[in-house]
Amino acid sequence: MPEKPPILKLKEFDVTQKIIEALSNVYTRTILFSIKDNAKGVNQISAELQVSISSVYKILAHLEDLALVTVEQFYIEDRKKIKMYRSRIGRVEISISGAEPELRLYPNSYSDDS
Repeated sequence: MPEKPPILKLKEFDVTQKIIEALSNVYTRTILFSIKDNAKGVNQISAELQVSISSVYKILAHLEDLALVTVEQFYIEDRKKIKMYRSRIGRVEISISGAEPELRLYPNSYSDDS
C-alpha cells in the first residue's frame, strides 16, 4: 500500500486551503469586502483602508489568482491603466467537520454567476 503524503504536502496545492489561508488575513478580508458593493481602484482602496498601495496590489493579485475578485472595468489616466476591482463573493462560510474544512462561497449579488 502506498504511503500517504504528509499533510503539509497534501494541502500545498489545495485551492480550498489557499482560499481559507487568504481569508485568515485581516487585510485580505478587509480589502475583499471593501469592494463588495462598488468597484474601486487600488489608490481608492489604499486611501480608504489606510493600507499601503504595494500591499493592496499584492493582495488583489492574490485574490485575482484565487478568482475571488474580478476587474470590472478599467480606464486610462495619465497613460496608466487603472483597474477597478470588485469582489466576486458576497459571503463566506467556513466550517470544520473532522480533518477537512468545508468552504462555502456565495456569489456577490452583482455577479452574473448568481
